[in-house]
Amino acid sequence: MSLVHTLRFIANHPLNAGRKPQALLRFARWQIASRVSPGQIVFEWINGTRMIVRPGETGFTQNIYCGLHEFSDMAYVLHALTADDFFVDIGANVGSYTILACAARGARGYCIEPVPTTYRRLVDNVRLNDLTSRVVSLNIGVSKSDGDLFFTTGENCTNHVIPAGASVEGATRIRVQTLDRILENNSPNLIKIDVEGFESQVIEGARDTLANPSLHSIILELNGNGSRYGFKDAEIVASLESSGFAPYSYNPFARELSPIAGKNGRSGNTLFIRNLDFVRERLANTPRVRIGAVNL
Repeated sequence: MSLVHTLRFIANHPLNAGRKPQALLRFARWQIASRVSPGQIVFEWINGTRMIVRPGETGFTQNIYCGLHEFSDMAYVLHALTADDFFVDIGANVGSYTILACAARGARGYCIEPVPTTYRRLVDNVRLNDLTSRVVSLNIGVSKSDGDLFFTTGENCTNHVIPAGASVEGATRIRVQTLDRILENNSPNLIKIDVEGFESQVIEGARDTLANPSLHSIILELNGNGSRYGFKDAEIVASLESSGFAPYSYNPFARELSPIAGKNGRSGNTLFIRNLDFVRERLANTPRVRIGAVNL
């Protein structure tokens, strides 16, 4: 992300409305601190949670500047989950969503990250928040069948499965399993899937999971990257709709859900919901969360 893009993102972020100078000051302080102390820095986040952050770790630094990087989706996790719920984070990276769901909200869960170096950072954050008794961390990939696939490892939060027929030079061979096999007898309530275009393969291996009535929400990255594997976003939307899920946008300030046609064009993620009445009641009754200067 270019400097101009980053500064524009910070200035336009909903949680920075009316507080742009403070947000830009946080950006400046992080830039200085990350150069003065170029190792890892522990960042105090939400509801007493903490994250280990390293320079260049774009999967988390936007949270420092803005409170919640992916505003509506992260806020939805905070509003839709309770300590009685089970959360699954597929493509967890360093664990932002896992920490929100399982540390800030107290849910149980699984976090799954295939790239070994990123996985070690994820485990560090799980341990830092004392989550090892509630969260299972897995260093594997998720696909439509069990086996092995090659993954890129040097692209930060955009590492991905190497498409069939492409060169695997510099890639790492990693074990993959279906989500149904990974979860076995566990019944998730909310799943986040961020697999850089490999979503269709994850969904194909999750038919039993999708059929489980306990699952009411899926946060799914849909940004066109599925084309590298021969799939279109519209096909993935149709697949989830056939399982009873419908796409929605979420307004965290009003805690309102609005139906949309197809994927969310304003975000890289799309929220899919089933059992709408239950979810709306949950959103209306979950306690507010303090994020910086905002009670959300």
